Amino acid sequence: MRVFIKALRWVQWKSNLPFRFSTSSARGAGAKKLGQTSTMVSMSRAAAGDYTVIREGEAEILIPSNNSVFYNKAQVNNRDMSIAVLRTYISRHKEEYAAKFNLKNKFQNEVQDEMQVTNLEKLQGELRAPIVLEALAASGLRAIRYACEVDGIGQVLAIDKDKVCIEICKKNIILNGPATCSKVAAHLGDARVYMLTHPKEFDVVDLDPYGTPSIFLDSAVQSLVDGGLLMCTATDLAVLCGEDRDVCYSKYGSYPLKGKYCHEMALRILLACIESHANRYKRFIVPVLSVYMDYYIRVFVRVYTSPIAMKKTTLKLAYVYQCVACDSFHLQRIGRATTKNNVERYAPAFGPVVPQACSDCGKQFHVGGPIWSSTIHDQAWVESILADVRSMKERYPAYDRISSVLTAISEELSDAPLFLSIHNLCRTLKCTTPPSAAFHSVVINAGYSISGTHITPLGFKSNAPMHVIWDIMRCWVKNHPLKSQPAGEPGTVILGKEPSFLVNFTQPSTMNKTRAKKAARFLLNPEKSWGPMLRGGRLIKTKHRQIGEVTDQRTLNSHENFTNDREM
Repeated sequence: MRVFIKALRWVQWKSNLPFRFSTSSARGAGAKKLGQTSTMVSMSRAAAGDYTVIREGEAEILIPSNNSVFYNKAQVNNRDMSIAVLRTYISRHKEEYAAKFNLKNKFQNEVQDEMQVTNLEKLQGELRAPIVLEALAASGLRAIRYACEVDGIGQVLAIDKDKVCIEICKKNIILNGPATCSKVAAHLGDARVYMLTHPKEFDVVDLDPYGTPSIFLDSAVQSLVDGGLLMCTATDLAVLCGEDRDVCYSKYGSYPLKGKYCHEMALRILLACIESHANRYKRFIVPVLSVYMDYYIRVFVRVYTSPIAMKKTTLKLAYVYQCVACDSFHLQRIGRATTKNNVERYAPAFGPVVPQACSDCGKQFHVGGPIWSSTIHDQAWVESILADVRSMKERYPAYDRISSVLTAISEELSDAPLFLSIHNLCRTLKCTTPPSAAFHSVVINAGYSISGTHITPLGFKSNAPMHVIWDIMRCWVKNHPLKSQPAGEPGTVILGKEPSFLVNFTQPSTMNKTRAKKAARFLLNPEKSWGPMLRGGRLIKTKHRQIGEVTDQRTLNSHENFTNDREM
């Protein structure tokens, strides 16, 4: 604590601010859950109000208590995940640089392993350290954590157009010592203009806006070097998940559909939007990780330049046909690949893939999209990120949460866009729910693949066609008869058809071995009000606290209902 107060006095000397110190140490429920101890040092100034010192990871920042600078502790999950991905990117970037000049093969047969490591270290010294741009800095916490915790990182530029934020950001940079000052710089200005005026200059661009990132995407894809990493967050899930479809189309160029898969569809809409912006400059994206956590989505994509590869974009996009009555959905690809004279060409896809009425229940379809229909994760990256997180667990305040999410993602099928919910299938048929393990085993025994999803514990992804899924449910209902249902209901129409094959739910389980690992995949929030906060600059009033209390109670009730469902 003495060392910390000395550092604050150094900030006082550099900024000529008359701080008054009072210290207190606390370990709350959230700190226990995240595996860290928070030491709060409150400071007050007669003219500007009070400051609170917050420690996260290896960084310490000042936050005004009047909410003039935005800070949300729930975003520790976001920041930890970004640090993990950034570490893997730097490691991969070095390997790619080495492979580009074939130096690994050159040294492999000439020198011993120790000499090879030495030569690779020299190579890494010649490689320019990655330059990172944080487009919306606020307090600068994210930029400071990058500089303090990510080895091999170069300069970090924190941009914000709010003068108060930049002033606090500069103080926070000084607070973290000379090493941080040499790496992090704060800049007052519009991030969009700055990125447009610095094309192909940054190795990493981080977009974490309060709301939609759509207005930053065009300039962001231009500011990245070839192979650069774009990290993008969207918190406007009400728009992306179908509450306001017209607004979603105006911002992202895609029409969302409501369904259990709406959060994954939000991820795919955002990826399709980024790809659209990149294509305008003969560039394309390669997703390495796409995550839904808490109340937001975040994607990590690499941006490359290639006019030829850009033409394959239509193979990665699709429209979604969603039945209005049952859970059946189908994807309509936009393009297809053809070969003529050993030359690959691209043409419009054949369609439609569905009849006018749903073949399962006879109802109509809603059409949504276009969405990104290709893979949204690179499993090699996911495994590398997860291994890095587990090897450095003490350096991640939100280790439990990000490791659980990464574990669930590592088990997802990569070739199965969107997902279904067993509970929704049973609600349509008005039948009891089959055991999850038995259902998965039946799908695998039928010759198809199946996995969970990191979005929800009740969802499953499978490459089995919808008629196979409904046949499995018909066999389940035959073994567990129902009461007579009204004619014309979707469930009645589905069950009125005989299954094309029979399955046995009593066969031994053939669950995926990776799923058998005893690892947490879905964790409850560590404390109350774990969600979005007020936008920076707004005053915290009594009504906001009351809204937070109501939200906490609803969250608690939903967790209790979920627990009861799992027990049943």
